[in-house]
Amino acid sequence: MNEIAIGLLVVCGLAILVLPRRLVPVAILIGSCYVTRAQGIDFGPFSFTVVRILVVVGVLRVLLRGEWLNSRLHGLDGLLLLWGTWMLLSVAFHRDPADQVIERLGLVFDAWGAYFVFRYSCRTWRDVTGLCRLLAVVLAPIAVAMVIEKATAHNLFAFFGGVPAVPTIRNGNVRAQGPFAHAILAGTIGAVCLPLVLSVWRRSRAAALLGAAACLAIVVSSTSSGPLLSAGAAVGALLLWPYRQWTRVVRWGAVVAYVALSLVMNDPAYYIMARIDLSGGSTGWHRARLIESSIEHLSEWWMAGTDYTRHWMATGVSWSPDHTDITNHYLQMGVMGGLPLMVLFIALVAAGFTVISQCLRQSPRRNRFALWALGASWFAHAVTALAVSYFDQSAVFLYLTLGLIGAAQTCTVTAKAARKSSTEVRLKRRELDELPADPVFDTGSAT
Repeated sequence: MNEIAIGLLVVCGLAILVLPRRLVPVAILIGSCYVTRAQGIDFGPFSFTVVRILVVVGVLRVLLRGEWLNSRLHGLDGLLLLWGTWMLLSVAFHRDPADQVIERLGLVFDAWGAYFVFRYSCRTWRDVTGLCRLLAVVLAPIAVAMVIEKATAHNLFAFFGGVPAVPTIRNGNVRAQGPFAHAILAGTIGAVCLPLVLSVWRRSRAAALLGAAACLAIVVSSTSSGPLLSAGAAVGALLLWPYRQWTRVVRWGAVVAYVALSLVMNDPAYYIMARIDLSGGSTGWHRARLIESSIEHLSEWWMAGTDYTRHWMATGVSWSPDHTDITNHYLQMGVMGGLPLMVLFIALVAAGFTVISQCLRQSPRRNRFALWALGASWFAHAVTALAVSYFDQSAVFLYLTLGLIGAAQTCTVTAKAARKSSTEVRLKRRELDELPADPVFDTGSAT
């Protein structure tokens, strides 16, 4: 690691250990946004990036301070644990499992560690909204750097390594990527974080406006259709807030629309993504064809994944002679762990929406828009996963949203229990007040 990365790592690590619990996620997000994944330390076969080291420090803090003791596991937690367990167990069905298990241990640790650190760091609604407000401040410098990158065709994060000094230029358009491994992943961060920063609109409009400007600048600077569509999905979900009582109708309407497309299109309905190009040079056809090809080769990967996908597509990837470019997070789960891992990930996505729905019914009115915005961010992730496979530090933002959903569930359950306890105390006092007075101790009756 270079001196700047070491300094940032030391400062963020100390911040995790000494700052108040609610600020722990901010240090991890700074490590995710300001350093490339090339900065890290290798211990034998194990690779620890700056983000992974900060997650380790966060996990140690949670364990040493016992910040996990007063929070029981929920269904969302259990699904994530099952997902990670099968991710590790399914490696036994692959070639060279001893080599692959090291990579998977890292992926599972990133998921479990980041999720539970975010979840246990946010105990109250004030913690959740405070983190969303600080997220706007964290993203603002990244937005400035990416705007400069797009204007000058020079990546300011190149001195960290892992990203090119000259960004990709497609059809004359500079695709800024900042510290992330690809411009699409960079733009995705802006898209999925847009609802989170807007969730504090009623509490801090300045932070919401700053965050929205930063997120939109990141999306536009990436010059990629995928992030633009993800941002559109996020904004569309937010705009449904006044019509939230019609969400069931909207869901069934989407199903009907998909069936109608299947009837009128010559290709499968998911090929609609091949006809969308918002930035010029979109690879939507590749993503649609990948889905079709995975269905055609289902027998090869359905049980526990596969080690060879190169024949699925006409194009491959530079980092492996055995694989094509799996630009779909759901399919990436299938390649790694078969249908069981894919189904577990889809169940995790569905469980996130279920938790949001339950919390909306049980939470006070003042918290409901923030919950809806959290659901909008999760919806943006669900849409993005159809066209992107999270493979760098951008995955931290996936677990950020999921961790905040888990924290929202804990806040809701705790508040409900407190209201129930308060009601029981009031009823008990009322019962005691209504009991007849004892004549032995009733001094008024003696007179």
